[in-house]
Amino acid sequence: MQSQLSSTIGENNYKTWIEPMEFHGVEPGGVAVFNVPTNFIGTYVSQNFGDILLAKLSGMDTDVRRLKFQVANADTRPAPAQQQPRPAAQAQPAPAAAAPANSDLLPGAPLDGRFTFDSFVVGKPNELAHAAAKRVAEGGQVTFNPLFLYGGVGLGKTHLMHAIAWDLRNNRPDLNVLYLSAEQFMYRFVQALRERRMMDFKELFRSVDVLMVDDVQFIAGKDSTQEEFFHTFNALVDQNKQIIISADRAPDEIKDLENRIRSRLQSGLVVDLHPTDYELRLGILQSKVQNYREQYPALQLDDGILEFLAHRISTNVRVLEGALTRLFAFASLVGQPITMELTQDCLADVLRASDRKISIEEIQRKVAEHYHIRLSDLIGPKRVRNFARPRQVAMYLCKQLTARSLPEIGRRFGGRDHTTVMHGVKRIEELRTQDSQIADDVELLRRALEA
Repeated sequence: MQSQLSSTIGENNYKTWIEPMEFHGVEPGGVAVFNVPTNFIGTYVSQNFGDILLAKLSGMDTDVRRLKFQVANADTRPAPAQQQPRPAAQAQPAPAAAAPANSDLLPGAPLDGRFTFDSFVVGKPNELAHAAAKRVAEGGQVTFNPLFLYGGVGLGKTHLMHAIAWDLRNNRPDLNVLYLSAEQFMYRFVQALRERRMMDFKELFRSVDVLMVDDVQFIAGKDSTQEEFFHTFNALVDQNKQIIISADRAPDEIKDLENRIRSRLQSGLVVDLHPTDYELRLGILQSKVQNYREQYPALQLDDGILEFLAHRISTNVRVLEGALTRLFAFASLVGQPITMELTQDCLADVLRASDRKISIEEIQRKVAEHYHIRLSDLIGPKRVRNFARPRQVAMYLCKQLTARSLPEIGRRFGGRDHTTVMHGVKRIEELRTQDSQIADDVELLRRALEA
């Protein structure tokens, strides 16, 4: 019956909604009973797949008249063998396979099998984030809640989130672990509102032991979703349940995020995954090469290639890994060893894009020249308008065009606090939509710096 149901309603729907249920038996009156992890799942299956499921069961046992879904608990026992549906034909019945409530981290996102702690390369820029993630993945009580991981694209946030979920799933199957993106949380919330099932939504999200939300910056500006997220957050913290959050920037840098949520997110351990250094990038490449050796055992890799790539491609780990993947595939297709000449030909566009690195000092010089002020006045303590506005423009460009953190940018501007930088960045963001001259200045400077 599993294969028939899967083909009828789709494999994703089957794995998400049917597989977590456990067939309990047939009660008097032809009531087929299923144990479900939560009322939400039972209600959803009844409303969306109930007729299909009933038809399949009726074909196996003509006594089955209706369905019943009950939340499984410690007192729930499997029905005696004689209560199982009797097949109408010779084929043996195959009820939906039982699965733990958190076997697929329902109703969240699927996990990537590549993203484990074993495949995560640790270096100085990410060692604190890795250590904190490992501590949470043990499943015991920790002194920080929530754990907030943030950093730019391709620095390992999602990898660590998946690794935590895998470890918890394998080592602590008793815990109800829910991993999903902020976008999925928002979708579930809107769906519950539309279908008037908010109580099921609240019960589902408040019954987890570990809640993991990826890319939380996407709920910023969504007032109703933020409200529900805040209440869910509070309910879980009050029950000493663990929360793990990731975002592309620190909580105080997420625009349009409510102050009470920002305060909550900052109440635990906030960890920055810094841009990779040369040693970490080289380690990542060496780890990837070991995997590729199994796929391309006869392919020759000249000395110095990995060191060359680690030096030249420094902004994004995904770009770095993608470049290595392309290199191995290309060399295999043309049947040539990976030499320096082949590497430069194959990755010409990637290397060209990685050549241009803009520094804070270069931005400061360009801005000072553009506004005809001295560099010392731009980074100095004077707050007169003639210097303050160019200084804010320079801070904004530093944030947009470099991978430097706000505290580091502040230090390069006369030792200013990161909140001053954040204020300057926000002010220019606002003025760009209101003042055409500022918008033109920023665009002109950006093009000059990227040329």
